[in-house]
Amino acid sequence: MMTEEEILKIFADTGALLTGHFELRSKLHSDRYFQCANVLRYPRIAARLCDALVAKMKAACDIGPLDGVISPAVGGILVGHEVARALDTKCVFAEKVPGEGVDATGKPVTKLAMRRFALKPGERYVVAEDVVTKGGRVQETIDLVQAAGAEVAAVVLLVDRSKGTVRFGDIPMFSLVQIQPTTWGPAACPLCKAGGHPVHPGS
Repeated sequence: MMTEEEILKIFADTGALLTGHFELRSKLHSDRYFQCANVLRYPRIAARLCDALVAKMKAACDIGPLDGVISPAVGGILVGHEVARALDTKCVFAEKVPGEGVDATGKPVTKLAMRRFALKPGERYVVAEDVVTKGGRVQETIDLVQAAGAEVAAVVLLVDRSKGTVRFGDIPMFSLVQIQPTTWGPAACPLCKAGGHPVHPGS
């Protein structure tokens, strides 16, 4: 089993653990950011990390029979694919589509929807994501699965930025790394008060 120190070193060595001034998808600001796309661009490393994630899940519980792995686009797709490979099952994903209105920054709201794949009642899925801070996209994915009459057997993450404070009801959740970098609301951000401007590195 890989240690958290080994995993964090892999993230740092591949440029996936960044320092600076960032606005997260949750709209919070932080001085650290996990850009998981940078580690997932290396297929062998991605496979190693997701193999370790699946092994951690299997060691903790009997997940039972599965019909697939589902991920929210875009960040979770590669994680979902590798987790599905490790579990020897299919991989599907939910996609962003236009929602209603705009958010607090004036950007159009998006939501997740099943556009290319159909979920069937009684099916069982693992939800896979790269990074969670508040868990909004994961919860949307769970809602899509449950709305179809299917079941979420577990949630798996590469990085849990909430350090275990985000939960999804009684659904088992597993992550390779639990870390809680300092975050601030935009009005309280000391980096903004010092004249800085956050960047939006993506998901």
